[in-house]
Amino acid sequence: MNTHTIGIILNGATGRIGSQQHLANSLVPIREEGGLEVNGVQIIPDLLLLGRDQEKLAQVAKATNLENWTTDLDAALSDRRYSIYFDAAATHLRADFLHKALAAGKHIYTEKPIAPGVEEGLAILAEADARGLKHSVVEDKLHLPGMLKLGRLMKDGFFGRVTGFKLEFGWWIFNGLERASQRPSWNYREKTGGGLISDMYPHWRYMIEGLLGPIQGVVTLASTIQKKRADETGAPFDVDVEDNAHTLLRLESGVIGSIFNSWGTRLHGEDQLTLQIDGTEGSAVAGLWDCWTQSAKETPVLGTFDLGRNERHSATRDFRGDWEMVSGRGTYKNPYRYGWESFIRHVAGDEAAVSPLGAGIRDVQLSAACLKSASEGRWIEMASILNSPEKKFL
Repeated sequence: MNTHTIGIILNGATGRIGSQQHLANSLVPIREEGGLEVNGVQIIPDLLLLGRDQEKLAQVAKATNLENWTTDLDAALSDRRYSIYFDAAATHLRADFLHKALAAGKHIYTEKPIAPGVEEGLAILAEADARGLKHSVVEDKLHLPGMLKLGRLMKDGFFGRVTGFKLEFGWWIFNGLERASQRPSWNYREKTGGGLISDMYPHWRYMIEGLLGPIQGVVTLASTIQKKRADETGAPFDVDVEDNAHTLLRLESGVIGSIFNSWGTRLHGEDQLTLQIDGTEGSAVAGLWDCWTQSAKETPVLGTFDLGRNERHSATRDFRGDWEMVSGRGTYKNPYRYGWESFIRHVAGDEAAVSPLGAGIRDVQLSAACLKSASEGRWIEMASILNSPEKKFL
């Protein structure tokens, strides 16, 4: 079979997401397996690692058996061997980097959020389309094994008429003062694009709408649980963004659901991320790997709780025992690798983009609506965040 290389600039190669998910778990395995077959040709990614720290870049390159790396963005963008620019660098710089990449004639694939606001996202999309360049945004969570099972249940009509849903996410993130933080300090500063809503709600948008349909309106409460943290050097700083947010959502179908997420909660449940969907014919709960169901026929008859006169009359019940695990995990493919394979096929084989920039703009739209709701203390209609009907951009 004929082979062909496709040049990819990977900006943010030394960060956790860039080095682990996009390199070690996705692009490197594609290379090691001889490339990706597209229309009878093996497409082999030719990677140029880009970042700010030479020492860290050299370490990542060595760990992944790659030779090419640079700290010079302009030089990378001027190199015609590389037709794709990928961005997993600092969130607050992303929009400017994407514009520069488009001006250099590169197709763009980017982490979320694609821009700090909807209008900035629309400007990036308009420039990409005007230049005839291909584009996509990372939307990985629907390809988690548990969520794939949940999606199959939806397609099979397991739920009957959907009546509600709840998404729960979070764990305790240490503040860096007593114990090392598990997340970078930029997540907790407004000037660097931090905040739980801006960081995580883009994921919840495509998960909810991908499974259940368009969101019509939202109301959000947000707070800051840990008000002082330490950065990577140990220097303390005041947190000026939220690390805790709860949202009620109304879908266009009339279904009402909720999002509970926090970086200040201690985990007691099935997984770090769970999504439960309820319906007239059954319910299901999905985590990262697994999915559990309870059909209408299997739903137990429960009455009011009664603790009895004393502890001798008490009885506990394992309600999780009334649920059935969806069998089999099947062939596992890393969700980030799924995105890369889709984008490479989009560029090299002209297949349709799975998540074009319009989807990324819709992701930002939910974040913007929730931030506005939290600030103003009222319901926000999703359509009010755009000057034009939102569906135009999907």
